[in-house]
Amino acid sequence: MQVNDIGDLGGWEGYQVASFENDGTTATIKLQSQRNRPGTCPKCGRNTDHIHDYRWRRVRDLPLFGTTITLEVERRRLRCPRCGPFTENLPWLAARSRLTRRLGAAVAGLCEHMALAHVAEFFGLGWDAVKQADREALERHLSGQDPRSARILAMDEFAIQKGHRYATVVIDIESGAVLWVGRGRSRGDIRPFFAMMGAEACTRIEAVAIDCNATYALEIRDHCPNAKIVYDLFHIVARYGREVIDRVRVDEANRLREDRAGRKLVKGARWLLLRNRENITRPEDRVRLTELLAANRRLAKAYIMKDDLKLLWSFKDEKEAAQHWQQWYQRAVRSRIPPLVHFARNLVLWRDGILAHCRYPIHTSVIEGVNNKIKVIKRMAYGFRDDAYFFLKIRAAFYHPDTG
Repeated sequence: MQVNDIGDLGGWEGYQVASFENDGTTATIKLQSQRNRPGTCPKCGRNTDHIHDYRWRRVRDLPLFGTTITLEVERRRLRCPRCGPFTENLPWLAARSRLTRRLGAAVAGLCEHMALAHVAEFFGLGWDAVKQADREALERHLSGQDPRSARILAMDEFAIQKGHRYATVVIDIESGAVLWVGRGRSRGDIRPFFAMMGAEACTRIEAVAIDCNATYALEIRDHCPNAKIVYDLFHIVARYGREVIDRVRVDEANRLREDRAGRKLVKGARWLLLRNRENITRPEDRVRLTELLAANRRLAKAYIMKDDLKLLWSFKDEKEAAQHWQQWYQRAVRSRIPPLVHFARNLVLWRDGILAHCRYPIHTSVIEGVNNKIKVIKRMAYGFRDDAYFFLKIRAAFYHPDTG
């Protein structure tokens, strides 16, 4: 095979092979630019054939049959009459890249399934080079995403590190795409999302599903005047379990100090009381729960009120839901169970967000799937060294251009 034939096989458009050396493990190919070939200015789009200078650059290409391919490329710097000197962009090599586009694509493809360190070892590249190639591919993949078209959102937090360090994720419920991820969960931390959306797009947001995080609600009201805040069933019921059922259980256990058997039964029933009745499958647990509720009136009332509270999210008609809410609230206040009364009075602040579920039956459970995927991404990478790259990985994992 002739040297120029290698150039044809390589697909290095605009270049011809000047020399070829192979020591058995690495092939070094010297590529010389074809003369009298015009270039296009990347700024103004004007064609020019005026050569400013030549510079040689060492570039890596895809390995072939286990052989590392190194290219010695003669890069042209052209001069645009309007914009000045520029390094030409090639269809197979970006202006400042040390990897050919096909090698970068191969690296990015493996990064979807392997840790960066493993990909770097596989290709014999530096960790930073692999990260840069993957980051550029992620940015190209996400370049078509337009978060400003979103109407129905969900916003929630996830643990990013140990020590109660969190990040916030925003999802377009209709498409399932992750629109934005940012470190922190304060008002100032999530404000960049609304700045990215812009005032006009924020006015088009119709509803946002959140937990009982007051900072999210305040920021949404400030930036999205037409958005309904929809409080999530899971978070409110979980809060009810912590603040009412668990508190009543502890109070009842303290009251039964002299009754060792009764105290032991109440103290050991925490997880049984916090679980939904339909999720209790073992017959012995069902019997135990029935006996506990029959023996303790206050626990039984708190447990039944939890089931009645959950019914609020089953209504489709807002008037019917409001009637059910009013009945539930009056029963809670009349119960004379301090934790239940306190919870019901606080719940008044979230009433409109609960009833908004009738019009917008949305919730944040979709984010639980995102959180599980985030955990997989973190484990696969053994952690990430910078947030921006990590957040790109999260967004790319849930963005499909054909669906938005």
